[in-house]
Amino acid sequence: MTELAVDVRGLTRRFGEFVAVDHIDLRVRRGMIFGFLGPNGAGKSTTIRMLCGILKPSGGEGTVAGFDIRRQTELLKTHIGYMSQKFSLYEDLTVLENLQFFAGIYSVQGEQRTSRIDWALQMAGLRGREQSRTSELAGGWRQRLALGCAVLHEPPILFLDEPTSGVDPASRRNFWEMIADFARRGMTVFVTTHYMDEAEHCDEVALIYNGRVVAAGSPSALKTRYMREALLEVECSALMPAYAELKREPPVGRVALFGKQLHVVAADEAAATAAIRGRLGAQGITVHRIERIEPSLEDAFVAVIEASNV
Repeated sequence: MTELAVDVRGLTRRFGEFVAVDHIDLRVRRGMIFGFLGPNGAGKSTTIRMLCGILKPSGGEGTVAGFDIRRQTELLKTHIGYMSQKFSLYEDLTVLENLQFFAGIYSVQGEQRTSRIDWALQMAGLRGREQSRTSELAGGWRQRLALGCAVLHEPPILFLDEPTSGVDPASRRNFWEMIADFARRGMTVFVTTHYMDEAEHCDEVALIYNGRVVAAGSPSALKTRYMREALLEVECSALMPAYAELKREPPVGRVALFGKQLHVVAADEAAATAAIRGRLGAQGITVHRIERIEPSLEDAFVAVIEASNV
């Protein structure tokens, strides 16, 4: 049996003249948490729908769970779990009715059906709320219920499309703990997200931008490869004016907005620090702090985009 859960080459999808996914290659080993990262509109959801056999590729070939993504889509769908951005739940049904419905779709019968529904209720923390209407549940509870429905049939591969979008930080953290537990049990998890901090939980990631994979590797490898210069975090009194000023300062290689701070990349840390204080001071902007920091994956992503020139 191949060690690759996902193995696709040249995967492409066009909608008329628009190329949503542009000749991408993906290889995901079994038992891995694989993150597919990029901004909204980059092509993540279109890619995952092709990998799940929901959308036919315009070009390319490959396999998922050992099944051809073009010719064996119905078999493929029985061997994967899929949780879409909207959680795929029927909100007019109760918690138990949703679980029973998905058990029927996945042909989970008899004692296995009873035990798997019981497991899902336990996992989602919904014991005692079996008769609650799904529409009445908070976002984090719906999220866990949707996850339970997606893995009732114990698939070898689980696809999660923006699973934590719109839920609170505590629910996001809890959800990733469950993903890690699935991976420890041998399940392959393929997750799309635009939250760069979530990618730190992945074994490997691929960065997609404008329909193209622009970098791939482990989070640490990507940061090492694309963030070799000094990264300075700058806190000052006037963020946007400072950003505009520093983009014109030669010792500063790159400037980006990060929350209420600026991240500045520079080959010469000392020269850049002096230039930042001098330039901003001349404009009446108070510099509260300049500190060298470890790069995040988001910093690496910005560097990748600039280096790839896409």
